[in-house]
Amino acid sequence: MQSFRTEIENPVVQNDIIELEAKIRQFHEGKLDEEKFRSLRLARGVYGQRQEGVQMIRIKLPYGKVTSKQLKRICDVSDEYSRGRLHITTRQDIQIHYVDLNRTPELWAELEKDDVTLREACGNTVRNVTASETAGIDVNEPFDVSPYAHALFEYFLRNPISQEMGRKFKVSFSASDEDTGLSYMHDLGFIAKIKDGVRGFKVMLGGGLGSQPRLADVLFEFLESDKIIPLMDGVVRVFDRYGERKSRAKARLKFLIKDEGLEGFKKLLAEEQVAVPVKSFPVDADSYPKVNLPEVKEELTGVKVNDEAAFNAWKSTNIIPQKQEGFVAIGIKVLIGDFYTDKARLLADLVSEHAAGELRLSLRQNVLIPYVREELVPFFYNELEKLGFVEAGYNKALDITACPGTDTCNLGIASSTGIAKELERVIKSEYPHYINNEDVVIKISGCMNACGQHSMANIGFQGMSIRTKDKLVAPALQVLLGGGNLGDGNAKFADKVIKIPSKRGPEALRAILNDFEKNGGGAPFVSYYAEKGEHYFYDFLKPLAEIENLTQEDLIDWGSEEKYKKAIGVGECAGVVIDLIATLLFESEEKIQNASEKLSEDKFAASIYHSYTSMVNSAKAVLLAEKVKTNTHAGIIKDFDEKFIEAGKIELATSFTDLVLQLNKNEPTKQFAEAYLKDAQNVLAAIEAYRAKELSEA
Repeated sequence: MQSFRTEIENPVVQNDIIELEAKIRQFHEGKLDEEKFRSLRLARGVYGQRQEGVQMIRIKLPYGKVTSKQLKRICDVSDEYSRGRLHITTRQDIQIHYVDLNRTPELWAELEKDDVTLREACGNTVRNVTASETAGIDVNEPFDVSPYAHALFEYFLRNPISQEMGRKFKVSFSASDEDTGLSYMHDLGFIAKIKDGVRGFKVMLGGGLGSQPRLADVLFEFLESDKIIPLMDGVVRVFDRYGERKSRAKARLKFLIKDEGLEGFKKLLAEEQVAVPVKSFPVDADSYPKVNLPEVKEELTGVKVNDEAAFNAWKSTNIIPQKQEGFVAIGIKVLIGDFYTDKARLLADLVSEHAAGELRLSLRQNVLIPYVREELVPFFYNELEKLGFVEAGYNKALDITACPGTDTCNLGIASSTGIAKELERVIKSEYPHYINNEDVVIKISGCMNACGQHSMANIGFQGMSIRTKDKLVAPALQVLLGGGNLGDGNAKFADKVIKIPSKRGPEALRAILNDFEKNGGGAPFVSYYAEKGEHYFYDFLKPLAEIENLTQEDLIDWGSEEKYKKAIGVGECAGVVIDLIATLLFESEEKIQNASEKLSEDKFAASIYHSYTSMVNSAKAVLLAEKVKTNTHAGIIKDFDEKFIEAGKIELATSFTDLVLQLNKNEPTKQFAEAYLKDAQNVLAAIEAYRAKELSEA
């Protein structure tokens, strides 16, 4: 059970896993507050599930790349600790469900044997760095973004500036102007560009989905590639200090930019530049691992397929050209992102033996096999057919995206997977020509958080509930229309058109597609919707919204046999946690210890940030005791000065603001790191003395 203590070679990883084990033990012994424990485990990929007593584990796979060896390791872990099902997310991760909390350190250790991490897959951190699944093979890309995505992933993993932000932070890389990385909906999105022979990126800032979607602003039309990591370092620092922390609904970067304005945000960003430890971070793209391809076995080049018509239909939708001559990529359509370990292992072997030994997970919950020799396509088709992986329609209208919804998620309001399966059935049987249609994009989320990305779809559905006058409660769907990716950072979010009972979702889809075919005039769906307008669609969908004629069937959600009950648990997607005063002060001590360790390792910027968070945490603790709002770091600093320093309750050599904000006025040198650590120690000592006095007099 404790094998990870000796088998994990990387001491940093080993300490991570040992820490998780220790925190689980402290939690069970009642020594660690439940809400604080939640924050810690989320930052280590351990997420509470709708079903009591089990966890969802999110496995972080930067830009969706997974080697055959890693996939087989994930399969072994899923079989041992879960139920053998793998779920591909819309952020290119893999999730496994129904895991015992006590076994999570052991599980993590097993994954790390093949360099697979859980670290910062959930929680208020920099989440998985996503990218176009065609990065490196895209016929339209100016260069491969993979090395840059990987460097950014490594830079922010365990970086102290991004461990305890107000909310999550999402980053994407797009291989070309097609923007298949969806830059416009990310906190930071990078689109590959070349200017005067120099590699760089168009930079998009402050996008997001959720209940209030926001299109990202253009921060830079072109930024040299060596400047993107220093830029993000500064952006994260600003978000950490000024971002909302209490109100979860307002705690994303997009709200900070809305409040400050783009120019105001740029001003805050400029103020952080002195503290950013690197001004240039060149990425050696040439050292990125090269593709290794096995020799072609001659006997595999002339194989025949059983059904030539089915083979040709599959080729028309599932073969993606590569910029490398003689190669193609094969797309595997994975229904709602779920596949199983028995087939995943065989797929890993196939790719290892006959392709490049790697797969890419896509933002649409699919699998892409790059570097397949053109002459081996019939052989691959036969092998994939044995696994049930040759359904046509990869990245086409039939390929519906859906989050887990009420299957496993605490926040799920209505089923998303059940309705997704039904809508795919409707398209297959009634609209078979849509299997080749790449224009119509359908996405479904089980709640407003938009993990299924419904608000950016041409046709989106969001899980809700409705109540009749007789107080009957039924599952419902908000129908959204008109969203779409327009390329190069431009996009439109869908309008909320009407709410209907969930069981009428297929009827709504039929009505929309029938009208599109009749009145679309051959235009793209986004243009068709824009021309007709929201009221046009509301009028012909309105009969489906009638709730006085609900049947018993309408009261049962998709995929269920029982009467619907609206049951929403505590959200953990990166929820703000409630910090107890004693826990905060204990954490401040831990952060001072971390600062001291980083100082001894000559990691001065990391040491300084640990000292900074210690001082803010300590101030937050006593402000909470006074019932003062602690919504942002900036507010905490200001209010601590007013309530304690200016009021004469606590004495420091200078104002708390001047003391703490030395952070962004000094370069991260050894001398400053040493002095700043002493400042943090003095602040904690003063606050602990004040707190002890208050408690003794109470």
